[in-house]
Amino acid sequence: MSQTEYTGVKGWIEERLPIFSFLKHSAEYRAPKNLNYAWNLGSILGIALMIQIITGIVLAMHYTPNSELAFSSVENIMRNVNYGWLIRYTHAVGASMFFFAVYLHILRGLYYGSYKAPREILWWFGIIIFILMMATAFMGYVLPWGQMSFWGATVITNLFSAIPVIGESIVQWLWGGFSVDNPTLNRFFALHFLLPFILLGLVVFHVIALHVNGSNNPTGVEPKTEKDTIPFHPYYTVKDFFGFGIFFIIFAFFLFFEPNYLGHADNYIPADPMVTPAHIVPEWYFLPFYAILRAIPDKLGGVVFMFGSLLILFILPWLDTSKVKSGTFRPLFKVFFWLFTFNFVFLGYLGGKPAEGIYVILSRLSTFYYFAYFLLVLPILGKIENTKALPESIDAAYKGNK
Repeated sequence: MSQTEYTGVKGWIEERLPIFSFLKHSAEYRAPKNLNYAWNLGSILGIALMIQIITGIVLAMHYTPNSELAFSSVENIMRNVNYGWLIRYTHAVGASMFFFAVYLHILRGLYYGSYKAPREILWWFGIIIFILMMATAFMGYVLPWGQMSFWGATVITNLFSAIPVIGESIVQWLWGGFSVDNPTLNRFFALHFLLPFILLGLVVFHVIALHVNGSNNPTGVEPKTEKDTIPFHPYYTVKDFFGFGIFFIIFAFFLFFEPNYLGHADNYIPADPMVTPAHIVPEWYFLPFYAILRAIPDKLGGVVFMFGSLLILFILPWLDTSKVKSGTFRPLFKVFFWLFTFNFVFLGYLGGKPAEGIYVILSRLSTFYYFAYFLLVLPILGKIENTKALPESIDAAYKGNK
């Protein structure tokens, strides 16, 4: 864009910081004309991240990162700070809403093949963001310094001790000593405050990568002509606001009526290193991976499989050998995909149950299918599946559905 399009103060600013051309590009950005409401999730996640950052900054102003004072400082926020209860619950419930939306966002990407060429780097940025979200959420869960916070931190950080040679050193570095104590809390608070801003930077790169090749769409067919696309504004901005409305209704329900439903009652008990809870469980959004961890009888093996369940997503673009992106045109894929979705939810259920009896057996079977889906099902389906005929263009598919 030529800088001569802007004169006066705008021209002076544009020459030094091309913000107006960026805003114009964003307004004129063209997206496939057939995007459904599943594509609202990206914008919803952006709003959710901003809510977490803003409420987190306010909470940090009143929180005391000290093992003797942390629990009481949270109680002080809830009882004495003006609208502190609302800010704290917004942050806590917001974390659950954030993960709920990101799981749906990933699910959409898996179904419509959004990880395939030419969007592999876009997919990688998304997975890195997801992993950093998990790290940020885990550290945030420790900060209230309740029973589940303390023992969750103890169990999860101890996992690194399974790493040969350097494991114990990593654990001591994370703890800042020889047990979970005040140095641990200080480190987690500092990282929990820092990581959301790193996440924000990664989101910017994620959006840039998205704009390079454009959005995927329900057909998986790339836009060929201008007829296949429409301006993002006002068509999709209006559609996004509808999505925001649905999101905030669900958010408000949990925030005002069931703010503790997604948490654990033991975290309202001050941390006590001398009393181990009967059943240590992480937040609900970690439960599928917690089930995978406990499904493996060997400690190191459990750690490898748990982290492997995330890292395998990086090579997914090459594991799926089908030339058809969208699951809409893949009859066999649909069956295995929805089975995978059910299996993942079931893993979450199993992660909340005691690691004994039938629950362990079911966790192992579910873990097997989780990895088999990526390592066996997708590579084989791409070679044997008879897919439906793809539409000639996005425009043709769009007109055919009207």
